[in-house]
Amino acid sequence: MNVMGDVEKIEQELRALSSPDQVDLIARRVDRNQIIGVRMGSVFGLAKANWRLDLGTVRELVQSDWFEVRMVGVSILDARARKGSAADAVRTDLYELYLDEHAHIDTWDLVDRAAPRVIGQYLLDRPKEPLHILAGSANLWERRTSIVACYWLIRNGELDDPVRILEALIDDPEVFVQTALGTALREVKRADPARAAEFHRRHGSRLHPTARRAMKVGRT
Repeated sequence: MNVMGDVEKIEQELRALSSPDQVDLIARRVDRNQIIGVRMGSVFGLAKANWRLDLGTVRELVQSDWFEVRMVGVSILDARARKGSAADAVRTDLYELYLDEHAHIDTWDLVDRAAPRVIGQYLLDRPKEPLHILAGSANLWERRTSIVACYWLIRNGELDDPVRILEALIDDPEVFVQTALGTALREVKRADPARAAEFHRRHGSRLHPTARRAMKVGRT
């Protein structure tokens, strides 16, 4: 007898929720050939219902060819990282899984769904060198992760490494890096207006228009 696995069950549930309208909507930012066509609220609800899945299965979800299945996977990583009772070993596993599978975390919303807590929260009390390595990556989504993970650091009063990363990426040519950069600068201003003013004094003339817009309206 062929017993359906957890990944297959989740994909089947997603397909039952699909609609052509959602395919068209998601296709504005994702390759149409990777889209099932499910509203993000439903995707997040499915992740919430399955947050206890073992990490081997979560890895398979993140490796899926289907965008919404990958989103379920990264949403489970985020859900697990949010649990105050999560042991350090579990948080390490979440962190390593995200980085190991970064080739599959390849849209802005996949990055943004998990990077603040899975990466940023994990590194809050640890050396920040991994963020600087990501910032120097040739992969734009890894560079975006380096900034988005900094949101958590900034909100917790850790500004030195985030500011260094923003300085390193200020001239980045990719729009999805610039939008994250602008959002991070908005967070710096909220956390420490004087530090933000100093950044603008030194680098304001170099800020990309995309970053400037993101600072004002919170675009990511």
